Amino acid sequence: MQAMHSLRDTVRHPQFRAGARDMASLTLGLAAWGLVTGVAMSKGGLSIPLALLMTFTVFAGSVQLAVIPLMTVGAPMWVIWATAICINLRFVIFSAQWRPYFMHYPLRQRMLLTYISGDLTYVLFMKRFSEPREGEGQVEYFAGATAASWSAWQLSSVLGILLADVIPTHWGLGFAGVLALLGLTYSLVSDRATALAAAVAGAAAVAAFSLPLRLHIVVAIAAAVCVGLMVDGSSGDAGRRARGAAGGGKASPRKVRSEKCAG
Repeated sequence: MQAMHSLRDTVRHPQFRAGARDMASLTLGLAAWGLVTGVAMSKGGLSIPLALLMTFTVFAGSVQLAVIPLMTVGAPMWVIWATAICINLRFVIFSAQWRPYFMHYPLRQRMLLTYISGDLTYVLFMKRFSEPREGEGQVEYFAGATAASWSAWQLSSVLGILLADVIPTHWGLGFAGVLALLGLTYSLVSDRATALAAAVAGAAAVAAFSLPLRLHIVVAIAAAVCVGLMVDGSSGDAGRRARGAAGGGKASPRKVRSEKCAG
């Protein structure tokens, strides 16, 4: 198995700087989101040591904002864990996309990559590397982007925890992080198939918003994946077979002869 370069080599790699530079343009919104999350943890009844422990170990803003009210009202532990797992189910899809890029690294290093991964990192990485390629600094780019996002998040979250009494929650700074993610997502809508998947995901999220445990996020992701697979299949052999079945399950004699000759 191939091992990552040393920390010094990784930081010195040009792709590390490229990843950090690309993420730097989004850190303002990310920092605003982290600041609000830190304030929410502190004002939600968590002590400063416990809030600091949570921000450094969990590193998942959506989960933190979702489970803090549950912890405050004394919800059962299984409800808290179920909520966190449901919200983070999207990372199963992210990890499946990342697997071809990082599967040759040792388990310990892959576990580190999973901890520092995030939504913005996924979008930036997949936009830059459409397919796995050796020797192009993919893991270094990933490390640079996540180092920038992790640092911006933790710094702002810690400030929110320590300065919760002087930062009003009605500022709505967390929406800046949402706007940053929306802007980056919009830049990835490059064709009709992607636009259709994004539109279906948005509609599904709104329609399923009343589901408990933030399951509307999972519903939106599943809907987008299904639409993407259907669009991809309709342009390939699967789509031709489906259209043939819809036409009565029989292909024309000319097509049958041509397929036999091709075989």
